[in-house]
Amino acid sequence: MRAFTFIILAAAIAITACGQLPGQPGINDAYQPRTYYSADGDSMAYRLLAPEDVADTALYPLVVFLHGSGEKGYDNKKQLKLGASVFSNPATMEQYPAYVVFPQCSHDTWIGDLNPLSFMPGAPAKPLASNMEKVIGIIDETIASCPVDTNRIYLIGISMGGVGVYDLATRHPERIAAAVPICGAFNPDLLAPAAEVPFMIFHGEIDPVVPTFIARDDYRALKKAGADARYIEFSGTEHESWHQALNHPDFLPWLFSQSKK
Repeated sequence: MRAFTFIILAAAIAITACGQLPGQPGINDAYQPRTYYSADGDSMAYRLLAPEDVADTALYPLVVFLHGSGEKGYDNKKQLKLGASVFSNPATMEQYPAYVVFPQCSHDTWIGDLNPLSFMPGAPAKPLASNMEKVIGIIDETIASCPVDTNRIYLIGISMGGVGVYDLATRHPERIAAAVPICGAFNPDLLAPAAEVPFMIFHGEIDPVVPTFIARDDYRALKKAGADARYIEFSGTEHESWHQALNHPDFLPWLFSQSKK
């Protein structure tokens, strides 16, 4: 039964449109369009938000936001539909100045082909996907060009992006100060390497796309590995738990309080 559920999960994450809010003209104009080019000539579009006032000697956190499947494309705009205004609104920029990047995945998923068997306990780890390689490249490019506090790199992801958050946190836990997967999922057997990363996991109680038991299993696996993990489940909520998660009163204070040192 669980194997069948994992197959449904993988298909649903790959096709579900993770974004129903209409765009508001001008609300995210502060995000500047950029393109990352890898050494082999591949590219990934992304948006970058900078603090309003950058002090000469200050270092700032870097927030990396991985969108869901509904925001895939080539326009370098659609990925701002969900979550971007949380960081570009003036109150947040004043209280939590940071660099914020929104990469746009154009094909596949953040972890490549979403094989449903990869979510099942006992499945081996997937090789690093080219899309995730480019996300890492965007992080490195931002650090090289902006005054980033490398002890305060934060990952946030919705649905397909939540899968990417787990994936990157397990591959580079030494670089990640906090991880926030929202309605995401991962193979719980592969989470032990991320034990040093603080997690705040959000999920809907009756999520029909990413079944809740997987998020609960991920939380249990992280706690068993010794991680500082929080799990917040929204009663009566289906897959679109991002609205409640991004407006949760603990979300921003917790996120920006995290540091590797």
